[in-house]
Amino acid sequence: MRITAIKNAQIVLENGILWDGVLLLKDGKIEAFGKEREMEIPKEAEIIDAEGKYVGPGFVDIHVHAGGKYSTSFQPLEAANHFLRHGETTILATPFYDMNAEEMTRAMECIREAMGKTKVIKGIYAEGPYLNPNYGANTQTNPWRHGVHEEEYTKFVDAAGSLIKVWSIAPEVENLKPFLEYARKVNPDVKFALGHSEATPEEVRALGETYRPCIMTHIFNATGRKPVYGGTRGYGPDEYCLAQPDMYAELISDSGGVHVHADMQRMLLAAKGVDKIILITDSTEEAETPPQYAHIKDLNFDPYGGICGSKMTMDLACRNVMQSTNCGICQAFLMAAANPAKAVGMFDTIGSIAPGKNADLVFVDDKFNVEKVMLEGKIAVEKGELK
Repeated sequence: MRITAIKNAQIVLENGILWDGVLLLKDGKIEAFGKEREMEIPKEAEIIDAEGKYVGPGFVDIHVHAGGKYSTSFQPLEAANHFLRHGETTILATPFYDMNAEEMTRAMECIREAMGKTKVIKGIYAEGPYLNPNYGANTQTNPWRHGVHEEEYTKFVDAAGSLIKVWSIAPEVENLKPFLEYARKVNPDVKFALGHSEATPEEVRALGETYRPCIMTHIFNATGRKPVYGGTRGYGPDEYCLAQPDMYAELISDSGGVHVHADMQRMLLAAKGVDKIILITDSTEEAETPPQYAHIKDLNFDPYGGICGSKMTMDLACRNVMQSTNCGICQAFLMAAANPAKAVGMFDTIGSIAPGKNADLVFVDDKFNVEKVMLEGKIAVEKGELK
């Protein structure tokens, strides 16, 4: 039996901060928490002094392609360690949508193998391949303009199996229903996301309740809207998401507000509420930055000058969203941990500080600089170094 007591902590809960708190951990799980004067610490407990740092649930990054030079598809262990250093105790490895069928199948198999060696990767977020090829980075080389074919999708769906937590799709893609049916047959718990699309709300609703998307893939990015009457703004996937009170919206909050301008981020917070926004990094393999964007340090660009994900980690995303929206630390943790865990069906074990949940914890200061990371009750990272 392993008992740990974390003292002198500002414990970040879903509805506030517990000042001068104590966390008790037992065998990798959260046993109890409370104010120091009210907690009885077992004599045999190992004591960790949080030194007044905020202690919150480990970050949950559900949409992440790569970290640094490491692909979450083909170098998943190295990528997992990269993100763990920044407080991400859970990631969903995300194959890139410009992979062909063979590459996608190989990526699924590689991720499956890695999951047996790390606790950080807890599944797969499949961004595509059945998206609108006119939207997103590298549109010129998108290999999925040939339509939906059973002999292709059965291979990579079978390779992924129950590891897929989310399939991101564009409802306007022709002959999509058989794929959705097969994906749900292989994994009845899979979620669908709406992304890289210009679908009207009517086209989204035509999918029916069974396949209705519950997540918006990086809202306000890689979407379009079909023309309507002259002088009238069109309506598309983003507007559909804003009108659905139970739908989550992924947000890429980079430092310059390039993906989503600060004013738009504040509007999103007002429209959806803090409990329906999911911070994602959409991090991709680092690429050379075009000279005209040299001043932007946390973004990636494709060879044609289009935005191609980010260089962010979740600690930076939290810092950015606080600067852009003036939200507080509790709200940033909600968007970076609780909300993504709820959206993909993992909130019973991760995403918040509660008895019985995994002791996946991150220690940060008020600027989200990461001091320590705990994975299932053990210190995994201290001052940026893996233990």
